[in-house]
Amino acid sequence: MIAIIDSGGANIASVRFALERLGVEARLTADAEIIAAAERVILPGVGAAPVAMAQLEAAGLIECVRGLTQPVLGICLGMQLLFERSEEDNTTLLGLIGGTCAAFDPSSGLTVPHMGWNRLIPQAGAQANPLLAGIAPGAHVYFVHSFAAPVSQDTVAACDYGGAFTALVARGNFMGAQFHPERSGPVGAAILQNFINLPSGREA
Repeated sequence: MIAIIDSGGANIASVRFALERLGVEARLTADAEIIAAAERVILPGVGAAPVAMAQLEAAGLIECVRGLTQPVLGICLGMQLLFERSEEDNTTLLGLIGGTCAAFDPSSGLTVPHMGWNRLIPQAGAQANPLLAGIAPGAHVYFVHSFAAPVSQDTVAACDYGGAFTALVARGNFMGAQFHPERSGPVGAAILQNFINLPSGREA
């Protein structure tokens, strides 16, 4: 069973539908015991980092998420929440992946938010990462975001929008997609399937 953390994100319904299309049972929940017992966990999110962190804190889920040992996938804002800090109201995040999420600079001529299709740029050695199994370099996925995480040693794939940022990240059992796999057609479905195929860490 996959637990989808009920963080109030606007993308929750589309994530559930995407999983249903892959034939996977997903349970939307804010219950820490159910989340901890799930084989895999998805942390969705759309909106503001301080609001999302306040919702997790109010639900008593911050330490629950930090302590998870099964595969965890953050999507969009859910990916950003895995990092240390966001410049959005100087918000402290979950601190599971190093780095600070920063806003795109519209003064550079960029349209903010970054919205639409863009290319995944696999990083050195990233093709060995199971999330990218069967995904061609340069595959297009769908983004909607105003803040972005820096490229680091944990970056699996980057994207370029006035400079490189992390599009897909992995550190231990914690993974994140800045783009919306649930809205990214066959490529997004394949990445979700790759996540589903990961060992749960609970097999004997």
